[in-house]
Amino acid sequence: MTARAPLADADAALLDRLAAALGPETVRPPEPRYLEEPRGRFHGRAAAVLRPADVGAVAAAVRLCAAARVGIVPWSGGTGLVGGQILERGPLPVLMSFERMARIRDLDLTDNVLVAEAGAVLADVREAARAAGRQFPLSLASEGSARIGGLLATNAGGVNVLRYGNARDLCLGVEAVLADGTVLNGLSPLVKDNMGYDLRHLLIGSEGTLGLITAASLRLHPIPQATSTAWIAVRSPAAALELLGEARATLGNTISAFELIHAQGIAFLAEVLPQVPLPPAMDSEWFVLIEAADAPAAQVPARLESVLESALEGGLATDALVAQNEGQRAVFWGLRESIPAANRLIGAISSHDISLPPSRLVEFVERGRAAVAAIDPTLRINCFGHLGDGNLHYNVFPPPGRPKGAYDPIREVVKAAVHDLAASLGGSVGAEHGVGRLKTGDLLRYGDPGSVLAMRRIKNALDPQGILNPGAVLAEP
Repeated sequence: MTARAPLADADAALLDRLAAALGPETVRPPEPRYLEEPRGRFHGRAAAVLRPADVGAVAAAVRLCAAARVGIVPWSGGTGLVGGQILERGPLPVLMSFERMARIRDLDLTDNVLVAEAGAVLADVREAARAAGRQFPLSLASEGSARIGGLLATNAGGVNVLRYGNARDLCLGVEAVLADGTVLNGLSPLVKDNMGYDLRHLLIGSEGTLGLITAASLRLHPIPQATSTAWIAVRSPAAALELLGEARATLGNTISAFELIHAQGIAFLAEVLPQVPLPPAMDSEWFVLIEAADAPAAQVPARLESVLESALEGGLATDALVAQNEGQRAVFWGLRESIPAANRLIGAISSHDISLPPSRLVEFVERGRAAVAAIDPTLRINCFGHLGDGNLHYNVFPPPGRPKGAYDPIREVVKAAVHDLAASLGGSVGAEHGVGRLKTGDLLRYGDPGSVLAMRRIKNALDPQGILNPGAVLAEP
């Protein structure tokens, strides 16, 4: 493929043109919050932050940047963990924030569709749906700051993937701006539309490298009327998988979440977030958080109780506690959703977001522990995640009292050991957070060469100058 001409720095003349076209309030100096990410691994740079108020302003800004050959880094909620929203080096870009585009444009209960702009905060979308008697089931720990555009751009998952799917499964259509400023008007509420290529799915998960999502038609679901949640001590990950099979056989698709949690995560919470309430102590190394929900006629609580009785009698579980009220349920979920915050406070040497075929998951956990111990037996592992879809967060930490910086020399060794093992078992090293800039090398190392070639061809076709989120997903060849 022909190499692209290099991009140019965003200079004062371009910023003046942008301000004249969009209004001076739309073009601002970059505040520090735009140039940082949650783990502190990346430190960005930008000539300015653009804060357009509508899709027309986005298109105008893209046209001016395209004419000047200047890169655009999209910024949604800033919660990404792989550097997709941060550009550290190369020609100076502009950063485009969608914070001002946060409206709920429409909500139709007949179509069960909510149309939200890219800057709408997930928690606000969920509340708007609930106020109308529906639910938008995408749920994750950062929902108070994560925004719809970024969630779709990364195809976010969260805790309800088991029942409702990833973000792409909850999106019927998108409005987006392409690299030449063309507006893609695709906010159809249709479930069936086979008129050509499905550009929605091409843009979802592309991390802003093929187009800038400005709004989306989101699929709403009924609010379950009966919810049952349980905290379970299991003997092992193998027992947890067997329990999942039994739960599916009894509860079917009423299961919305099935989370595997290691005791190390609970210990971290006690160490650095003692204010987080914990369930009564259970003597176990592994735990499961399960939630099932449906209409009252489905008898979800009784069916879950039956599953737990069978698990206790059969030895899969050693103890179990069913939430008796919303307060107890909140304790269970508060623990699960606080684990990432505790991890950040402890400070990981290397964090891994992987997925595996369920049939290989137990083997990964056993071999992963041995692989990390072979590097340094004092390292601690916090393994937790969405067991129902095979997505594990597998994070490695220093021993107590030792700073993570002391282990920088082995960071890449640990990462390679974990990622090589996951890949050898048919897994992915980019399950939930995408590629960003952190994993561009991983995509080349573990990805299918044919797929990578096809991705480059698509990128070159839709963004021939390479101005959209330069360096994300596909490193320059």
